[in-house]
Amino acid sequence: MPTIIILHGWKSSKEKWQKVKQSLEIDGFEVIAPDLPGFKKETKLKQPWKLDDYVSWVKELVDAQHVENFFLLGHSFGGRIAIKLASEGFKELKALILVASAGIQEKKFCFGEIVRALRIYKCPWWPFFRKCFYRFILRKTDYLNVSGALKETMKNVLKEDLTDLLEKIEVPTYIIWGKKDKLTPLRHGLLMKEKIKNSEMDILKGIGHTPYLEDPKLLSDKIRNYVSKF
Repeated sequence: MPTIIILHGWKSSKEKWQKVKQSLEIDGFEVIAPDLPGFKKETKLKQPWKLDDYVSWVKELVDAQHVENFFLLGHSFGGRIAIKLASEGFKELKALILVASAGIQEKKFCFGEIVRALRIYKCPWWPFFRKCFYRFILRKTDYLNVSGALKETMKNVLKEDLTDLLEKIEVPTYIIWGKKDKLTPLRHGLLMKEKIKNSEMDILKGIGHTPYLEDPKLLSDKIRNYVSKF
């Protein structure tokens, strides 16, 4: 039976995917759902990582597990990793599944200029404005809840806009998106569908950013039906 590797989102964990994992394993699929480095005490990063470091980590995992012809599922931040790996033409990758994937960077020129000006001129209001900027304008609340190497890692990750990499993906791609997703808006999924040549898309009504928690059975059924085509 096919192997599916699941990459969870930012500050998430393999435990949150257990219902989906168990559902797929009942049908005989081999499911590998690792904890990505940085989000638990035992996987704490000693130094900041870049997105390429996570891609290399996944490749090492594939080699260590002796996995061939696998399906790679990435949710949110995990989707960033999956997109970059797929764009490099990783030979063992059979197909890609993107669930509410991050990776599209929308330009906010005027806000960015304001932030840079306040920081450069050491405005006394800068710390307060920075919090408001990330929380209410960019909605990057996760940035405010991390520190040390993980905070720098997040800054490194957010610098990368993966839009131009989408057209480089050659493997079949299945895009799953919650219609009510407010963290990675539906327009990002539609852009991915447009840019990735061999792709198809399912929009889940009444679902937000976490379909694996909101309706794990529905998500499992969608994944199962797609993988069974191969």
